[in-house]
Amino acid sequence: MDLVKDELATGKKLRVLTVADTFSRYVPVLEMRFSHCWEDAAATLDRVCRKSGYPKTILGDQASEFISRDMDLWAYQCCVTLNFSRHRKPTDIAFIEAFNGGFGVGPPGNIHGSISICGLCCTNLFRT
Repeated sequence: MDLVKDELATGKKLRVLTVADTFSRYVPVLEMRFSHCWEDAAATLDRVCRKSGYPKTILGDQASEFISRDMDLWAYQCCVTLNFSRHRKPTDIAFIEAFNGGFGVGPPGNIHGSISICGLCCTNLFRT
């Protein structure tokens, strides 16, 4: 589980919640919003897990949306263990980081040679 950040030409920030199963390579969630908080992440995870089952463990980075007490409570109620990567160590969650890099989101201002998030959304490549 990870959050990808990008910025529109107008300066408005986008955040994409990405969830991927590292074993099967199945990606049940790519959810784009202008802002994500723990409630959004928990609601999205809950919606997806009701369809495909709750995992034993969710591995993610230490984004503020994932390390809140309320997200921990959600995980406890759903019998899910939250594991977090070490601070500033993207190699701990290499699969999701590589996946995020694969859909063309680069550093802010990198508009050449990459597919835009809005373009992906408009062509229905996002599953919501």
